[in-house]
Amino acid sequence: MTTFNIAGLQLALTANQDNFAAIRQQVLAAKRRFPALDMVLLPELCTFGPAPRFAETLPGNTESKYCELAIEAGIWLCNGSLFERDGDHIYNTSSVITPTGKVHCRYRKVYPFLPYEEGISAGNKFKVFDIPGVGRFGLSICYDMWFPESIRALVWQGAEVILHPTLTNTVDRNIELAMARANACMNQCYMVDINSAAGMGNGQSVVAGPGGEVVHQAGDQQEIIVLQLDLAYLRRVRQQGWHTLGQPLKSFRDTKVVFPQYQQQQSAYLDQLGKLEKPAGRNWTNETF
Repeated sequence: MTTFNIAGLQLALTANQDNFAAIRQQVLAAKRRFPALDMVLLPELCTFGPAPRFAETLPGNTESKYCELAIEAGIWLCNGSLFERDGDHIYNTSSVITPTGKVHCRYRKVYPFLPYEEGISAGNKFKVFDIPGVGRFGLSICYDMWFPESIRALVWQGAEVILHPTLTNTVDRNIELAMARANACMNQCYMVDINSAAGMGNGQSVVAGPGGEVVHQAGDQQEIIVLQLDLAYLRRVRQQGWHTLGQPLKSFRDTKVVFPQYQQQQSAYLDQLGKLEKPAGRNWTNETF
């Protein structure tokens, strides 16, 4: 199989409540309407919103519901992510579930959105997984994409499609669209970047192809994004270049350069930037009006 049918669900949901029933309805509706669907990808933290008080141990009740949903729909399912409680730590964790309802793998977000995603611990492993007869997929969550090393780490391990659930409702969403395309072309991969719509996010989900081309760009309203990814095309791009142009993965493989930023644990310059914390507001108490 060289094609794979995936749906990204840009859903209009409400934070701080249980959205599972609404999500289930949309997943099943997508499968009924598009019976050839192989996978559904949900947005980051879509089930409850960005509220750590909903954190559960994994395996847990909510993840089990998604396992039952994957069986019911007969699809691969990525639940976006849930807050996972593990001892004294809370992680932002994505689960990938097989059509038979088994948790195929989990990924803990390596770069929480600090200093704003407070109290969330960072994962320390990059995750790829295989879908037999299709190809290799990588998992990335929201702010991870701002660090090009994270996507490169997945592609270094052979990832061809990056599943990238997002929860963005701020003015930098347009910048993320540029980064999704840049990561796709630099790594000659599919970037499937799915955000929530109004209620939690500002939409504008994007799917970029291995040349950085826009396969689909969503608006800001609820949208079911159904696409057929062509893995034979992707592999041809990696072998020959996009439109027979650059072959960046081969050049990266073959370079003799030793990047200095990865040889040392500290940077004298970066150490001067100060603590990672929220910017302080102006002190207006001493002002005269």
